[in-house]
Formats: sequence, C-alpha cells, structure tokens
Amino acid sequence: MNVRTLAIALVALLIGAGGGILAYVWAVGASGTPSATISAPTLDINAVATLNPTQAFDAVTQVAQLNSTVRDLQATIDAMNAAQSAAQAPQPTAEPTSAPTVEAAVPEAAARTLYRIAPANSLVMFALQEDLRGVRTDVVGQTTEVAGDIIVDFANPSASEIGVIRINARTLATDNDFRNRALRSNILQSANDAYEFIEFRPTSLVGLPDSVSVGETYTFNIIGDLTITGVTQEATFTTYVTVDSETQIRGTATATAAYADWGIRIPNAPGVANVTPDVTLTIEFTADRVDA
Repeated sequence: MNVRTLAIALVALLIGAGGGILAYVWAVGASGTPSATISAPTLDINAVATLNPTQAFDAVTQVAQLNSTVRDLQATIDAMNAAQSAAQAPQPTAEPTSAPTVEAAVPEAAARTLYRIAPANSLVMFALQEDLRGVRTDVVGQTTEVAGDIIVDFANPSASEIGVIRINARTLATDNDFRNRALRSNILQSANDAYEFIEFRPTSLVGLPDSVSVGETYTFNIIGDLTITGVTQEATFTTYVTVDSETQIRGTATATAAYADWGIRIPNAPGVANVTPDVTLTIEFTADRVDA
C-alpha cells in the first residue's frame, strides 16, 4: 500500500468514526420533548414556619417580655380596684369584679403570601464558552420549563421560604441541534428519564431584609443543594427580587459552578475545543400570588 492510499484510508477511517459519533449522538439525543408539564413540590401557606435558633430565641424572649407586661398590668388593675374599694368603704361592699383578660397580639396570617413561578414568563439559562472550528464562541442554552413556590412573609421577612426549584433539563436548547442532542445524550443525560430534571433545594436564605415593601428590590443569597444527573452539590445563588405588587414578584438568581463537580464531562467532538470549566447558571422568574 503506497503512502497516498494509506492517507486516503486514514481519512476515510476518521470520517467514518466522526460520522459514527454524530450518528450515535443524533440517535440517543432524542427530541427534547418533556415527559410532562413542569411542576414542583408545593409549599403550604398555612404551615407554621420553622424557626432557626436565632428566631426561636427571639420568640422566647418576646413571650417572656409579654408575660412580664401582662403581670405588671394586672398588678396595676388590682391596685386600682383596691383604691376604689377603700374610697367606697362606708357604702355596702360591692361584689368583686374579675380583672379584664389581656390578649397578646398575633401577626395576621395574611402577612404571609404564597407565590408560584409562572413558566411562561420565566427563563432558565446556562452560559459558557468553547472554540468551535477555531472560533471562540459563546454557548447559551435556555428553557422556560421551570417551577417552584415562594412564600414572602411581609411581617417577618426572615420567616420567608423558597421551595424546591425544578427545571426540565431535557428542554434546554442552544442554537446548534447537534449540541442539543449531545446535551441530552452525553452531557446532561436528560434523554434518560432518571435525569430529566435538575432540582435546587434551598437550605438557607442569607441577607434577607428587615422589612419588605411593594416596589422595592432586595438582594440576598440562596444556599442549597443542586442536583444534576443524580449528583448533589451545594450551590449559592446571588438573588435580586422585586416586589412588583401584592400579587406578583419577579427576580434573577445567578450562580457560577464547575460542572465537573457534578461529574459532568464534555465529550470530544469534531471541531470543538477549549470548553471553559465553569458554567454560569441563571434563573429569571416571575411568580404570581396563589390565593388560598
């Protein structure tokens, strides 16, 4: 076999191998159609919010102060009754009257409001860079398939809650169909029903404001467990939330993560090189009030 024939054979082999890879990705990547309408576990607006240690201590302190105030008030009432009895001593003794009952003020339940993310008005995105055929390229994938509940406690913002945020990874799409199929077949493996959804389960809200008002924007961090392809790692989202009205809030949550921490790898593909090791995850959401 001469050199020219050998070269042709090698090129044919490489083309065949590349074509085989592309054919495999195309076949396994599926169409990106979700298995069901997006939804997430719901929050119960009537459930008693769990107090963290600081809130629990404050609550105990407030109860003790309230009890002390009630005792002082009762002593004042008793003294006033005694003085009145002494002033009326020449007259027949009146039947003693019971002291009025003092009731502690209780925050109104209406102060806690449940909002639910509206997928049609929301967007989830990931962004990274790669060299595509020698050209540095921004890769952006996005989907509107996101769901989750948020409870805003206007009377006590530190008691606000965020439920599980669920994203349908199968519907994430970029501007390249082969890349999309690679996402579903090899990278996020979302064509597999077991890995169709990405979930973020918040564990703490850091930096919540002391008060919340309509028309204002607030910044805080959401720390939680992010699960992708069955692997869970902690992630922190820097979050901006605007209270547009009593019936709607909107916001943006952003995190930067090393996808290798979730066991995600970018497979070798013809013409693709130098993919950045970090990915930026962004959730732009609008949430509407859910009336009980």
